[in-house]
Amino acid sequence: MTKRIESVDILRGFTIAAMILVNTPGDWSNVYSPLLHAKWHGLTPTDLVFPFFLFIVGISIYFAYKSKSNSLLTYKKIVIRSLKLIGLGLFLNLFLPYVPFVSDFETLRLPGVLQRIGVVFLISSILYLNCNWKSLLGISIIILVAYWLFLGFMPFPNLNGIPPSFDRASNNWANYIDLNLLGKHMWQPDYDPEGIISTLPAIVTCLIGILIGKLLDGLKQIKQLFIVAFGLLISGYIFSIYFPINKAIWSSSFVLVTSGWGTLLLAIIYYLIDIKKYNFGNIFKYVGMNAITIYFLSSFISKFMYLTKVGEDSNIHSWLYETIYIHGFLSFKLSSLLYALTVVLCYLGLGYYMYLKRIFIKV
Repeated sequence: MTKRIESVDILRGFTIAAMILVNTPGDWSNVYSPLLHAKWHGLTPTDLVFPFFLFIVGISIYFAYKSKSNSLLTYKKIVIRSLKLIGLGLFLNLFLPYVPFVSDFETLRLPGVLQRIGVVFLISSILYLNCNWKSLLGISIIILVAYWLFLGFMPFPNLNGIPPSFDRASNNWANYIDLNLLGKHMWQPDYDPEGIISTLPAIVTCLIGILIGKLLDGLKQIKQLFIVAFGLLISGYIFSIYFPINKAIWSSSFVLVTSGWGTLLLAIIYYLIDIKKYNFGNIFKYVGMNAITIYFLSSFISKFMYLTKVGEDSNIHSWLYETIYIHGFLSFKLSSLLYALTVVLCYLGLGYYMYLKRIFIKV
């Protein structure tokens, strides 16, 4: 970024640490409920993690490209970066230990977290380079309203007059489109949380980040951030009366509420770090400087540990968890959490090491 804002790096690193925490419990059968996604409608702390990251991607886009021209070279770099992200995501879906590119291609999951980041980054960057802030705001509103109207009111063909639904059902347009276009290439047989049509409102999450980046760049009073945060939260919770908060389909109310919480948390960190100059949170800043690299490594190593056998009935992950963390005086949920916290500490340490060695890998 041409202008480095400490609070943005800290929030980015905190988000990556939270991603690793919720993705690597010792035992998926024993996890505290705040560390799990909502089963369908609703919002848990875990549901905030991915939208926070897309929100921060938007802030980063603003600062990275605010002085860039609409040159062929700029677009080339954007496309290449997007393709790298998509490629890394597909690699994680393909990867098996010792046989790197062997998988069941008939059921290979095509969507994913990194794939969505790549697509959202591509479209949001192009929109930013070609639109002013008023146009970006207008596009965001149109997408959120149109998405609600489409999912909630567009009649379904061949369903004998059954109205569309926001529920996890065959008459949910988001699920219906994914099932018909992706088929077996989804996370679940009936839906994918990083599906095709739900990527549209995910783009709005990033566009809101771009607008917040513009606000940060010319920020005069911190109360401006708090006002925007509460405005997003209030509008989102009101919208949820008509369009429930839902991460799986990335509902319009989900976009507004999560962007509101992201802006509020950013405002608090900005006030403490960039205004009051309190010196804390650097460990998250170091992770934030290599965010995609550390997230990719955590996913790659976690999958490797799950798929590498130790004996006949265990893998590296289960062997470590059962050998080190299972004790009679600890509950299973606490043991599972301690394992996840240990993994997070390892990657915080890696982020610090990379910072000390001045290793900054841009994907």
